[in-house]
Amino acid sequence: MQLADLPTPSLILDRGILARNIRTMAAALTRLNVPLRPHMKTAKSIEVARMALAGQPGGITVSTLAEAEYFFGHGIVDMLYAAGIVPQKLERVCALNAGGAQIIVITDDPEMASTIAGRANPPRTLIEIDCGEERGGVRPDSDTLLELAGRLGGSLAGVMTHAGHSYAGRGVREIARIAEAERAAATRAAARLRDAGHTIGIVSAGSSPTARHAENMAGVTEIRAGVYMFGDLFQAGIETHGADAIAATVLTSVIGRRPGMLVVDAGGLALSKDRSTEATSHDYGYGLALDIGGARTLGNAIVRKAYQEHGMIQLDPGRPIDLPVGAKLRIAPNHTCMTAAAHDRYFVVDGEQDVVAIWHRVNGW
Repeated sequence: MQLADLPTPSLILDRGILARNIRTMAAALTRLNVPLRPHMKTAKSIEVARMALAGQPGGITVSTLAEAEYFFGHGIVDMLYAAGIVPQKLERVCALNAGGAQIIVITDDPEMASTIAGRANPPRTLIEIDCGEERGGVRPDSDTLLELAGRLGGSLAGVMTHAGHSYAGRGVREIARIAEAERAAATRAAARLRDAGHTIGIVSAGSSPTARHAENMAGVTEIRAGVYMFGDLFQAGIETHGADAIAATVLTSVIGRRPGMLVVDAGGLALSKDRSTEATSHDYGYGLALDIGGARTLGNAIVRKAYQEHGMIQLDPGRPIDLPVGAKLRIAPNHTCMTAAAHDRYFVVDGEQDVVAIWHRVNGW
C-alpha cells in the first residue's frame, strides 16, 4: 500500500523519525543521569510505547484511565496517572491495581488525600507540586504540603511536578532556567517531606523542552516527557527539536482550487485548531503544507483557515505549483497531541511512501 492509496484525511507516522527522536531524548537524559518515564498522552499506542521504553528501566506516564486500561491490557504494569485523582476514578485505579497493575496517582487536595489513605489497599500517591505554571499542585514551601503528607500516611510515595510553562520559553537558555526552577521546586518539596520524617522515593519532573535543555537534574528520580516522540511546528519553534524532527503529519487531498490557494479535506477536526505557533517567530497558521513525501518543496505554503472539514492553504508565491483536484499532500501540525487526538490509527511509513504498518491508538477517557 502507498500513501497515494489511502483515504484522506489520514494520520501518517514516520517510524524512522520517531526512532531518531527517541534516541535523541535518551541521549539527553543519559547526560543528565536520570531515567525516563515516557508520557504516552500524545502517542496512545502500544507500538510507540514499546519503542519509547526500549532501554528504559521504568514504566510509562498516562493522562487518562482509558490509556491505563489499554496499556495494562498490553502488558505494561507500571504507570503514573498524571492528572489529579477524583473518587470515581480512584475506584477504577484500585480495580486495575487489584488485577495486577501498579498505577500511581497524584493529588494536591487534602480531602482527596484522606480518601486515598482510607482505602483498604491505597495506590501509591505523589503530591503534585506547583513549580511555576499555576495549573495544579501546591507550592514546595506551603503548609499544605505537610498536611497532604500527613493525611496520605503510608500511601505517600513521593512528589511530582510539571513545567508546562516551559512552552512559553523562547530559546535554550530560558528553557534551561525554567528547568532549574522545576528541579528546585520538586527537590525542595522532597527535602521538606524527608525532614518531616516521610519516606520519599519518587521525585518526578519533566516536560519535553526542559528534558532536552536542562543542565542539571540532581535529586530528580525520573523525567516525564511525551511530545518529543512526534515533534511539531511549535516544539521546533521553541527549539525542543529541529525542523526535521516532525514524525506525525496529516495526509490530505486537494478538493478545490482558488487563485493562490488550495482547498483540502483536512480542516479543524483533522488538524485541530491549535494556533500555538502564532506566539513563535514563525506563524504557521493551522499547519505547514508538505509534498506527499513529507518534503518542504512547497515552500511557505500555510493552512490559513481551518473549517470543520475544509482547510485553506495559502500557496507560497515563490513556489508556484499547480496541483489538480485529487492530488495528495501532507500537513505538519502545530500541536501534534491535539492533531493525533482526532485519529484512531497511524499509517506508518519509514522515510518513503510505502505504508509499512498500521498502528491503532486508544482515544477517550
